Amino acid sequence: MPACPALFISAPASGQGKTTVTAALARHHRRMGREVRVFKTGPDFLDPMILARASGAPVLSLDLWMVGERACRTLLAQAAREADLILIEGVMGLFDGTPSSADLAATFNVPVAAVISAKAMAQTFGAIAFGLARFRADVPFHGVFANRVGSARHAQMLEEALPHDLTMLGHLSGNDAIELPDRHLGLLQAAEIDDLDARLDRAADALASTALAQLTPAVMFEDAASAEPLLPLLNGMHIAIARDAAFSFIYPANLQLLEALGARVTHFSPLADETVPDDADALYLPGGYPELHAQTLAASTRAAASIRAHAGAHKTIVAECGGMLYLLDSVTDTQGLTTPMLGLLPGNATMQQRFTALGMQQIEHSAHGILTGHTFHYSRVSTPLAAVAQATRAQSDAPGEAVYCQGSIVATYMHGYWPSNPAFAAALFHGRAF
Repeated sequence: MPACPALFISAPASGQGKTTVTAALARHHRRMGREVRVFKTGPDFLDPMILARASGAPVLSLDLWMVGERACRTLLAQAAREADLILIEGVMGLFDGTPSSADLAATFNVPVAAVISAKAMAQTFGAIAFGLARFRADVPFHGVFANRVGSARHAQMLEEALPHDLTMLGHLSGNDAIELPDRHLGLLQAAEIDDLDARLDRAADALASTALAQLTPAVMFEDAASAEPLLPLLNGMHIAIARDAAFSFIYPANLQLLEALGARVTHFSPLADETVPDDADALYLPGGYPELHAQTLAASTRAAASIRAHAGAHKTIVAECGGMLYLLDSVTDTQGLTTPMLGLLPGNATMQQRFTALGMQQIEHSAHGILTGHTFHYSRVSTPLAAVAQATRAQSDAPGEAVYCQGSIVATYMHGYWPSNPAFAAALFHGRAF
């Protein structure tokens, strides 16, 4: 049973600074020469980009529903064998969601450090810390860390407000040179923050002397029962993946699965007007921000022609969320500007001022079973296409996202977590899922 120091970074809510603190910790320990493995709770794409830059290693998802307890157990045990430290960043507040970050921490006995933004707050800090620590007895609680602290006196007031048996792990001052910038779907992508490494280094410097930066006792991570070996279901297949600032919402675990199934994976950039390789058997258009780059995509005529030729040759295209938007006739932004897209799927996407769908979903196939995933988008699609399948929401039978097929194209808003059902994922790329 492998063992490794581990810490779960959570908070009372979103926006408290979990990612900043987790990334700072990862960078600090990496600079100390330690191997750090960071995980992100839930179906996030953006935070893992920051955390991967900070830690120097891919950041995988942990979620008791989407990933599954057995797979989470396997991932943690593998990390414990390879790393000197495991960090897990939570999602939303500690007890939010079903299952929650607290459920994950309790399942694997990982001690929780709660990050609380202390801006415009004094003694109430102690009440929030007390509630987080006492709400569930089965959640191992390590201590609290104050973020956005105004002064040394402010930090002293916060610590004095804590119950005597709760540990103050330190604090970070409110500092625009450390904070990570964001937009409507969350943090900016790592590649879009020009001074990201400098921000991470400043944050690491700021917490290096805090108790939070000290290694916690090792946690024992039990191996899960052996899973069925993967069959070479994609053996010899070449899968081309669009990957740039417009198409970047990709689970590292999905790519690892494609290669484990025998596929050769390459990348190209539609934004840079790069073309789909001629020998590609299948194409994956992931989610991202095509709406922010619509004019550039519309002007990338070589890339567009190669994707149309790929479709015209009846080769598989799997498109998720933003990738689906790119295939439509057009995209209309929040200012009313409409930009033509590839025209391979009939319809238009219109951006909204707030999100139109959010949450865990799954697609069930009569032959292959259930593929889990999630949805999160700010657009609405109008299309004459009839859905060939409908996702359902987690923990209910309420309808979720539609799945559309046209020719060799499969498209949906749902981001699939392919390791949840490798056979289903392979069928998608063979064009036999629907």
